Amino acid sequence: MPAHISKLSKSIKIALTSAATIGLVASFGVSAQEQNNNEADTTQGPVEKIAIVGTRAAPRSVGDSPVPVDIIGGEEIQNQGSTNMIDLLQTVVPSLNVNEQPINDASTLVRPANLRGMASDHTLILVNGKRRHRSAVITFLGGGLSDGAQGPDISVIPAIAIKQVEVLRDGAAAQYGSDAIAGVVNFVLKDNQDGGTFEARYGSYYEGDGDMYQVAGNIGLPMTEDGFANFSMEYKESDPTSRSVQRDDAAALAAAGNTHIQNPAQVWGNPEFVYDFKFFGNFGLDLGNDREAYMFVNWAEREVEGGFYYRNPHNRGGVNDGGTDADGNQLLLVGDLTGDMSGNCPTDIRVGDNVLENPRYINEVANNPDCFAFNEMFPGGFTPKFGGVLTDASFVAGTRGEMTNEWMYDASVSIGQNEVDFFIRNTVNPSLGPDTPTEFNPGKYIQTEKRANFDITKFFEMDSIEGMNFAAGLEYGHESYEAIAGDAKSYEVGPLASQGFGIGSNGFPGLSAKFQGKDSRHSVAAYVDMEFNITYDLLFGAAIRYEDFSDFGSTTKGKLSARWQMMENWALRGAVATGFKAPTIGQSNVRNVTTAFATVGGETKLVDRATLPPTDPISAQKGATPLQPEESTSYSMGLVGELDNGLFLTIDYYHIELEDRISTASGIELTPEDIEALLAQGVTDASSFSQVSFFTNDFDTTTEGVDVVANYNMEMFGGDTKFSLAYNWTSTEVDDAGDNVSAERVRMLEDNLPAVRYSFTANHTNGDWRVLGRLNYFGSIYEDHLDSGLPIDHIGSEYTLDLELGYHFNDHFSMIVGAKNALDNTPDRNTLWDTEIAGAKYPVTSPIGVNGGFYYIRGIYEF
Repeated sequence: MPAHISKLSKSIKIALTSAATIGLVASFGVSAQEQNNNEADTTQGPVEKIAIVGTRAAPRSVGDSPVPVDIIGGEEIQNQGSTNMIDLLQTVVPSLNVNEQPINDASTLVRPANLRGMASDHTLILVNGKRRHRSAVITFLGGGLSDGAQGPDISVIPAIAIKQVEVLRDGAAAQYGSDAIAGVVNFVLKDNQDGGTFEARYGSYYEGDGDMYQVAGNIGLPMTEDGFANFSMEYKESDPTSRSVQRDDAAALAAAGNTHIQNPAQVWGNPEFVYDFKFFGNFGLDLGNDREAYMFVNWAEREVEGGFYYRNPHNRGGVNDGGTDADGNQLLLVGDLTGDMSGNCPTDIRVGDNVLENPRYINEVANNPDCFAFNEMFPGGFTPKFGGVLTDASFVAGTRGEMTNEWMYDASVSIGQNEVDFFIRNTVNPSLGPDTPTEFNPGKYIQTEKRANFDITKFFEMDSIEGMNFAAGLEYGHESYEAIAGDAKSYEVGPLASQGFGIGSNGFPGLSAKFQGKDSRHSVAAYVDMEFNITYDLLFGAAIRYEDFSDFGSTTKGKLSARWQMMENWALRGAVATGFKAPTIGQSNVRNVTTAFATVGGETKLVDRATLPPTDPISAQKGATPLQPEESTSYSMGLVGELDNGLFLTIDYYHIELEDRISTASGIELTPEDIEALLAQGVTDASSFSQVSFFTNDFDTTTEGVDVVANYNMEMFGGDTKFSLAYNWTSTEVDDAGDNVSAERVRMLEDNLPAVRYSFTANHTNGDWRVLGRLNYFGSIYEDHLDSGLPIDHIGSEYTLDLELGYHFNDHFSMIVGAKNALDNTPDRNTLWDTEIAGAKYPVTSPIGVNGGFYYIRGIYEF
């Protein structure tokens, strides 16, 4: 693991070590009998699913909530083939969509997930009811929908640490603040004070690649007689996958005699997880007098490496491309190494079918010490490897309980930090010529958030109604986004820059020292949340929240909700809310360069696209303005059925109008005048940019949909079977798009997610055996292939089947074998742009992924 660890990460490690020591010492002071006294009575049958999210009143069952809430138990999460928290949730939450992100810059490191058709940062993430900090990774390329999003990294949460997950599928910014436009996901950590679980897992794809090894463990310990210390750990390694075909240009080079071409020259598939370590600690202590102290901490680190686009040795801009002659023939870019241009190096060598066999190249360049072309270093071209080391740490501590006059309080402080340290290998800084390194650290970004919260609640008994619950609270937040420069060679302007060679590590130029720095802001918020029990069958809720940000001002949002038990088994519920998402400090200030395909002059080719702050003069020249909050108005209405035969059914309609959505602008071509202006500002690598982008409030959308969730238990075949259905229909329309959002981006926003998606699960237990089957359906989608104006109008709907078989050998040990996508289904072949463009065998945004079937075996030991 890398030597560098931030101060916060070190502090979290110390806290974890100290807490573990306290817990272990305290456990020796508690007898086995005392532990048994604290155990829950297991003879009372199944426990009703209770949620704390979505209400400030006492926790209530999901059926009694005025808005849709899903409760997913920890066992249900773990009984799946996926090993990533995002993939686990997609299976059980009807309106959550996520796809793989091969060759998509930082999106490969932190994949965006989309709830109810919204971007990944339109969903608020909580842990134990407390706001989770954002990732430092900004999704510069997010398949259209999540372009520019900066949400939390939920993949750092190990599944084995989870007691349950609560998913509020309704706008809740008036209750929880920014980001809760699509909903809220609350991860509740295990709080056992005894027992534990250890799991080992191995899996691989049917194709024979992507081998995955994972171990995980959870243990609960008593912390004195009145507390608990619960620890969870997970470690994983996984190999990359490849679902590629050879590109036409690479095949032509090989056919012409270039023996240095890899097959495939470019790999599409899952990245490699060199290592992935996650640790969570959850602590609680009864202080007496109906008060308790709590604390939870985490530390996680992973190294991920993925592929990049192939650099053709004949025409890669800034590396090999010497332009064309009067007859349109491709010329080779040749550099003069003498320092005074006395080498008289040729600038008119035609590359032909294979420049390596061109006598002029051999004699005048390869065997001439005064002249240089990158074909000497990479005769077959090169494909960079891009990745990063991500470190995540957090600390939350607080106390809650009852004050005088039955007022309840909760006071807490928190700090969280996420850091991404990028690297790129097998590439060059072309301007340095033969002296270039082939590995670079282009820089790092650090997101840090600090918060303090104080909340109070009280239930009032009233003569005219059944009662009222009153809640109010204050919050102070401070967040910063820090950019740290890369190593000097990753952005250095070398001696060949003036001869047309590109500047900076090719594919992901390093952040220059002149642009590094830290930007920050603070915010204060106050809210009031009330629920009125008008009668036993009728509930009304109202919330209002005021929030003020130091960088763009204040906003006030509200919400009304209601639930009516119209019959014994049926209830109506609904809500109307206004919401907002504040622009992140990273979106307002980040500078970045990404490599992407784009259509320029009618030709699809790789370009280097610079993302600049909206306040940058070049951004302003291209139409950028300072960012403002996104504003939403949402409506929901639903039906809840809890029938005597055991069927639980919810049907909920939602409608979200979102104005001034924040996204990155579609790539805007830089003119020579623009580049000159950038150079005049001191942006010395401006000549390497082909396009510019920036964050902008530039379009409005209307999203509507229906969620159906059903659960039913029955006895069959001598055992018990649980059936569950999660169904979603979603439709998004772009109502108003500005000049900076292309027509292709509009269609991606509207049609890149399946309009219909559902999963039907049957989980049967019989004695020591358990059998699970899950049928998943994904509707058809549209893809703008590689975000480059290459439409795939119809990617057909698909079914996948997941299977799992488990056996309990005794009370402690069980084995499970299973397959995700057991029938090895794959998307429709990408017959339009596969070999012609970048070698992608399948559409890269397919909701079922590109890898096919995955089998696995798990061993679980419980004590």
